[in-house]
Amino acid sequence: MALKELGSKLYYSITEVSEYLDVAPSLLRYWEKEFPELVLKRNSKGTRFYTQENIEYLEMIHDLVKVEGFTLQGARNQLKRSRKRLKNKKKTIEKLEEIKSFLTALREDS
Repeated sequence: MALKELGSKLYYSITEVSEYLDVAPSLLRYWEKEFPELVLKRNSKGTRFYTQENIEYLEMIHDLVKVEGFTLQGARNQLKRSRKRLKNKKKTIEKLEEIKSFLTALREDS
């Protein structure tokens, strides 16, 4: 699922982000504690608000931990070493998925 499918809001709730990433809200709260680079906006009641940058960072964590099988420490190390490379990899995958969808639609129209 591409980030643009969430819409173009400034802030997202924990429920929206957990549904988008298909993980429990408690896992997002846990990752917030484990990855100090993940800094969220909060209101006076302590409600978390996620920016698109936060969500992109969470996507990288999700891919490393859930898809590639890294431990949390391994994911932290990977993110420190190659955050830019991981972001580019994600953009490339999204672009390839768009091309695949376009080609599939083109074949169906033929």
